[in-house]
Amino acid sequence: MIKQKKILPIDKFIDIALYDKNYGYYSKNNPLGKNGDFVTAPLISPLFSEMIFIWVISYWIKIGKPNKFSFVELGPGDGSFCKTFCRILKRFSEFEKSIKIYLFEKSEKLIGTQKKNIKSKNVVWIKNLNEIKNGPILFFGNEFFDSIPIKQFIFKKKQLYEKYIELDKGKFKKFHLKKTSIKIKKELDSLDLIKKFKLIEYPKMGLEILKKLIKKVKKYKGGILFIDYGYLQSKGIDTLQSVMSHKKNKYFNNIGKADITYLVNFQLLKKFIESNSLFLNEIVEQSFFLKKMGISERAEILSRKMTFKEKSDLYYRLERLLSEKKMGSLFKVLFANSENLKFNLGFK
Repeated sequence: MIKQKKILPIDKFIDIALYDKNYGYYSKNNPLGKNGDFVTAPLISPLFSEMIFIWVISYWIKIGKPNKFSFVELGPGDGSFCKTFCRILKRFSEFEKSIKIYLFEKSEKLIGTQKKNIKSKNVVWIKNLNEIKNGPILFFGNEFFDSIPIKQFIFKKKQLYEKYIELDKGKFKKFHLKKTSIKIKKELDSLDLIKKFKLIEYPKMGLEILKKLIKKVKKYKGGILFIDYGYLQSKGIDTLQSVMSHKKNKYFNNIGKADITYLVNFQLLKKFIESNSLFLNEIVEQSFFLKKMGISERAEILSRKMTFKEKSDLYYRLERLLSEKKMGSLFKVLFANSENLKFNLGFK
């Protein structure tokens, strides 16, 4: 489709560029780490994964230590988070007996990498959420939502148009605008997206996946914990971005060779989740959440037995997770539950 002369909506173009089985970015690349294109929090420091583990086991205790507990990591990357999670899990035998860890992954390339990193009888890989048949379920996604393709719309002379991309022989040629249907207008209006802004970003595919997660959570009870970079107040700007070898790239260039993401509209997620009858905690910044979880105290304990060089490295990595200028305020944390649990750990 890319090689032929094609005009595609933005989300379809991104879906092919990222997820095509033969040529997509996630199908042929290991994008994470120093030799990849970007670094995620679990790769920056295992302290991040430790804090999430503490939160998850605390949640399990709060809901009464169920004998069967499904934990689903959405888009596990290279498996670094799950590897740390399983290492700590060995110290908690009661929790280890109860938990089943599902890794929801589309990319065969990444599944191969994950299987090299993770050796645990508690872990299974799935490509379909219907493979989960037990609850309660806790879905966890770190930088998951921003990897799902989005649509873009533009207001011009009081008319709403969808943004399309034209490719010629596999390369970007130009953008096109096509009038939207009444159905799409109603969808956008129901989510308060049609306001004063000229540009609207609509994660249609993402909300379809979120709807499936919510359905599972409502059926089996449980919750959803998302950590992603994004904003709380709608901005009406183009947030699509791309990286290649840790450098900025125009998202319509280097097709299949570069990552494409966008800033998550957390206010939209909040509205969607609440309209589907889940209970939502406050949305907080990553730095707030991790500090409340005790990441600074944990770093202090670890540093006591470290050399000066090791200590410097530890606090450099911690600063990347917590600093306002880095991930600390840009990343947000959202938790929603099937019942009004009043579980505020990390949020108050």
